Amino acid sequence: MGPVSAALLLESEDVNAFRDEPEAARGAAAALGRRIGLSEQRTGELVLAVAEIGTNLRKHAEEGTLLLRVLRTADVAGVELLAIDSGPGIADVALALRDGESSTGTLGIGLGAVRRLSDAFELHSVPGRGTVLLARFWPRGTPPRLTGNEPAVAGITRPMSGEQECGDAWATRADTGAAPAAAPEPQPQPRAQANAPGSLMDWSVLTGRRARSADSPAPAAPATRFEGSVSAVAPGPGDAVLVMLCDGLGHGPLAATAGREAVNAFRAGRSRTPEQAVQEIHRALARTRGAALAVVRIERAGGELTFCGVGNIAAALVTPDSRTNLLSQPGIVGHQMHRLRTYRHALPEDGTLVMHSDGLSERWRPADLAPVLSRPATLIAAHLLRQAGTRRDDASVVVAKGLW
Repeated sequence: MGPVSAALLLESEDVNAFRDEPEAARGAAAALGRRIGLSEQRTGELVLAVAEIGTNLRKHAEEGTLLLRVLRTADVAGVELLAIDSGPGIADVALALRDGESSTGTLGIGLGAVRRLSDAFELHSVPGRGTVLLARFWPRGTPPRLTGNEPAVAGITRPMSGEQECGDAWATRADTGAAPAAAPEPQPQPRAQANAPGSLMDWSVLTGRRARSADSPAPAAPATRFEGSVSAVAPGPGDAVLVMLCDGLGHGPLAATAGREAVNAFRAGRSRTPEQAVQEIHRALARTRGAALAVVRIERAGGELTFCGVGNIAAALVTPDSRTNLLSQPGIVGHQMHRLRTYRHALPEDGTLVMHSDGLSERWRPADLAPVLSRPATLIAAHLLRQAGTRRDDASVVVAKGLW
């Protein structure tokens, strides 16, 4: 098992979501290609692929969405496109991938040409249920360690219908174990006022429960403990990967602000444990609307995972025939949290970590993911978003695999 490298962990930014807007998608693809410095030829190839896929979605798909975003390492940036729809699916994938095969009314280059032009290409389709397509475009000459490898952690965010900004956000970073950070010092929490102007919101307004006053004693810890819970966690030896998923309360610009602040605090933080990371982000979100939040630390050498969550972020370790849910505590990060608790779990040898916001139903089963668990993390996330996502809320999925 090699060290964590930039080839495993990619940052994403500038997410654009389009429904039934092929022209707008082409324009966004051209703008992204120019902004990150793709050559004119490479940008043209990207735009051609987006045009083919976008037109196919418009003419033939049900509830089709095309997502465009920038993927970035410290040295290079590329553009990724994802097409997700709920039907009718592709009956003969092999035929659809032949060069030049294209449905009536598209540009005629076909999905086979899209595969040939892109640096990475994945397609999964179930007749009658829908299709997920992934294609990445890196600058010509990008090292094979990037173009030929899949990120070990991949996330997808999608705004609710009618919104331009998404309040869900995710991030990941490596911990080499070289410089332990001191535990963050407790800080006084600001008191939010119900229905006050600005972005602060009161716990009682959001939950219907009366907020505890500053002079009231903290609630007693539960008498029973969830199996695997620990009161204090020290980071294990060797390198690790930390993954964060945030769901800014509500939707729209204020929720998106909370998501951005969470990402910034997580990336700039020095914490090595999930509980410390939650505390850092809690302070950073004090002047925002607040969020549900979960942070995971994957111990690569030890085969263990530690998890700390607040609010309704769903998280699970999944195999083809099992799902082990990870437990979060009630609260709103940035405003009021119960006593934090960290949980430790052994990582199953063939397992995949899945986290998602409440923009997805939790009713999915391991069997729903079994057909794609051997595929790249990005495709798994897109498949779950297609199957369980709702248009009535911002939605996000993060998947980690291949790190243990």
